[in-house]
Amino acid sequence: MKIYLTILTVLLITGIVNGKSFPAKTYYVAPKGSDDNPGTIESPFLTIQKAQTACIPGDTVYIRGGNYVMQSSQIAKTDNLYACVTYLDKSGTEKARINYLAYPGEKPVFDFSNIAPPGLRITAFLVKASYVSIKGLDVKGVQVTLTSHTQSECFRNEGSHNIYEGLSMHDGKANGFYLTKGGNNLILNCDAYNNWDDVSENKKGGNSDGFGCHPNSPEYVGNVFRGCRAWFNSDDGFDCINAMAAITFENCWAFYNGYSSSFVNLGDGNGFKMGGFGVKSSNRVPAVIPHHQIYFCLAVGNKNSGFYANHHLGGDTWYNNTAYKNGVNFNMLNRNAEFTSDVPGYGHIMKNNLGYKARTKEISNVDLLLCDASNNYFQLNTSITDADFLSLKESFLTQKRSADFSLPMNNFLRLATGSILIDKGVNVGFSYAGKNPNLGCF
Repeated sequence: MKIYLTILTVLLITGIVNGKSFPAKTYYVAPKGSDDNPGTIESPFLTIQKAQTACIPGDTVYIRGGNYVMQSSQIAKTDNLYACVTYLDKSGTEKARINYLAYPGEKPVFDFSNIAPPGLRITAFLVKASYVSIKGLDVKGVQVTLTSHTQSECFRNEGSHNIYEGLSMHDGKANGFYLTKGGNNLILNCDAYNNWDDVSENKKGGNSDGFGCHPNSPEYVGNVFRGCRAWFNSDDGFDCINAMAAITFENCWAFYNGYSSSFVNLGDGNGFKMGGFGVKSSNRVPAVIPHHQIYFCLAVGNKNSGFYANHHLGGDTWYNNTAYKNGVNFNMLNRNAEFTSDVPGYGHIMKNNLGYKARTKEISNVDLLLCDASNNYFQLNTSITDADFLSLKESFLTQKRSADFSLPMNNFLRLATGSILIDKGVNVGFSYAGKNPNLGCF
C-alpha cells in the first residue's frame, strides 16, 4: 500500500514530456495581475494566454474570480477570418493534461463586449490543443461585426480529448460552444443562454446556437455533450447539421430557443437539431451516415421542434427523452439518399420517449413501420394529464446549478406516484428502479 501511494503521488504531482518527468507546476491568473509577473498566487498573470506560455503537460492554471474586461489589444491571433482572443495551442498528454480551472469557490467572468474588430469574426477562446481541461469560466458579451452571413463563438474546439466543464456562455451575439474538428471531447455541465446575433443578415440570429457540433471528418468520433443547458438562443439549442461523425447527447436540456428573453420571434428555434446535410446534394456527405444518440434529454417550449431529425439521411437513436410544449415535440423528418425530397422519418430507434402538450403536433414526419419504435408515449392506449407529473413549473428550468455544476434537482416533469407512465418503458441498457423503466428523461 505504501509503495502504491508513493507512485500515485508522483503521478499526480509530475508532468511527463517526451518520456521525461517534471514536477507539475501551478500558475495563477487574476483580474489585477500582470503578464510581467511570474504567475504565482502572490504575483499572478493577467491573461490565460500568458499562462499558456509557461505551461507544460501536467501543469494547472488557476483563474481567480472577478471581472476580466477583455480588450482588442489582447487578440492573440488573426486566423483566416477570425480574431482569436485567447488561442490555446499547447497540448497536454493522456497522462498529463494541461488544466485551466476557476479557482475553487470563485467565479471568473470574461467580458468581450469591447472587442469588435471590423471585418472579422470573433472567437473568444479557440482551443487547437488536445488533452486540455477548462472549467468554471463565465464568458459573456461576444460580439458580431459583419453584416453578411457570419458567426462568432465563445468557445471553438479543434483539438481532441478535451474536457469543457461548468462553462457559462451568455448575453452575447455568438454561438456558445462550437466544434468542427477533434474527437473524444467531453462538454460537461455547461450553459449557453441569451445569445442573439442582431447584427448580421436579417438580424434574426439564424447562426447563434447554444451548442454547435459539426465534426468535419468521419474520424472525429466520440464527442459527448452531457448535462448541458441551452435556452433563449436565437437559433437552436443543440445543432449538429453537417456532422460527419456521430455525436452523443446525454441529460441535456433545451428550452425557449428561437426566441429572445422577451420572446421575440427569431431564428429556427429547435431544441435538438440532430443531423442533416442541408437540402441540396453535397459532396461533403460521408460514405457512412452518422447515427447520433440522444438519451435522457429534455426539450421545453422551443419555437419549432423539441427533437428534430432535420432532413437527416438516416435514423438516430432516441431513448428516454421528454418534450413539453414545443411547436412539435418530436419531428423525425428525413431526406432520401438522393436529396430529391423530404420523406417521413426512417431508420430511427425510439424507445421510452415522452411528450406532452405540444402546441401543434406531438409527433410528425415519421414512418413507424420503417423505424424501431416501441414503448413511447404516442403508442400508449391512454391519455396523459397534468396529474401524471409532480410539477409543471417551468421556472425550475433555470434554477442555479449545484456546486459541482450538475443540473438542478427539482420536481419539474418528474413522474408522480401512480402515474400511468411509470414502468411503461423497455430495458435499453441503462439502470432503472422498478419493474420496467419509466417513460421520459427523469
